[in-house]
Amino acid sequence: MKTVLVSAVALIDADGRVLLAQRPEGKSMAGLWEFPGGKVEQGETPEAALIRELHEELGIETWQSCLAPLTFASHTYDDFHLLMPLFACRKWGGTATPHEGQTLKWVRPTQLRDYPMPPADIPLIPILRDWL
Repeated sequence: MKTVLVSAVALIDADGRVLLAQRPEGKSMAGLWEFPGGKVEQGETPEAALIRELHEELGIETWQSCLAPLTFASHTYDDFHLLMPLFACRKWGGTATPHEGQTLKWVRPTQLRDYPMPPADIPLIPILRDWL
């Protein structure tokens, strides 16, 4: 079974809310909410992939020094295994705007469970909630 490395981030605003993105129609798991991020390409570090993905998907800039490793998800789907480090980030430049058809929502940590998420993301919720 193939292992897919995906890097994700909990963007945390000044009010302590976390940004979630809803997967758009046409993508696998469409309609589910997730932490922003994406696949780590060959030769990329998880941090570099995240910086690239945040620029492409949300139009924001951040820096490796602003990405704090928080936890990770390890989950087996039907046709691949997902390994996903989750970083926390409180500092970035620009305003997060959807560039790939996704819906964005700033959510209080205590309300994260109210949003349906992919199975790999669900175990990250209590860790993030307790940390914040």
